[in-house]
Amino acid sequence: MTNPSSARRLILGSTSKYRRELLERLRIAFETDAPRVDETPQPGEAPVALARRLALAKARDVADRHPDAVVIGSDQVADLHGQSLGKPGTHERAVAQLKAMSGQTVVFQTALAVVCRHTGFEQVDLAPVEVTFRHLTDEEIERYLRAEEPYDCAGSARSEGLGIALLERIDNDDPTALVGLPLIRTCRMIRAAGIPLL
Repeated sequence: MTNPSSARRLILGSTSKYRRELLERLRIAFETDAPRVDETPQPGEAPVALARRLALAKARDVADRHPDAVVIGSDQVADLHGQSLGKPGTHERAVAQLKAMSGQTVVFQTALAVVCRHTGFEQVDLAPVEVTFRHLTDEEIERYLRAEEPYDCAGSARSEGLGIALLERIDNDDPTALVGLPLIRTCRMIRAAGIPLL
């Protein structure tokens, strides 16, 4: 991993192993710090607004503790016809989510924020991913959930694993956005914040 000594520290404001693994692809030194943010949706809050608000809140929270660093925050909300689907947490909620998404096109709203308190840098962007689910049987849903237990994933499907078998189509412009960190946008934003990549 490289990070020139003249560059600011880079911190991923997340405890997600998926986001950490994605950021490691850039071969740049970074730290992680867990944001302390209440992820409860506000009354009537649209999925896009929720994802953007939480990504920025996470980046700001970590940046408050590390004002000299460039901090990345990200959040993902599954958007089913305007209804937010977050991490199911339980088997029962995951079953309900997958039944609701069966045969439907869901937009996974992946928001990204980069903040540096010292320089006043702050950017937020959104990488929507349209995902069309196959018509799923109850048996397929049950087998999938027992095999992968994706209870920490928005929308109960892990596309980088067996969850790809649930899908008909994926349409997006930033291939890693569905996993949780849109790397094309991440590269653009951290370069703008002063972190060299190459």
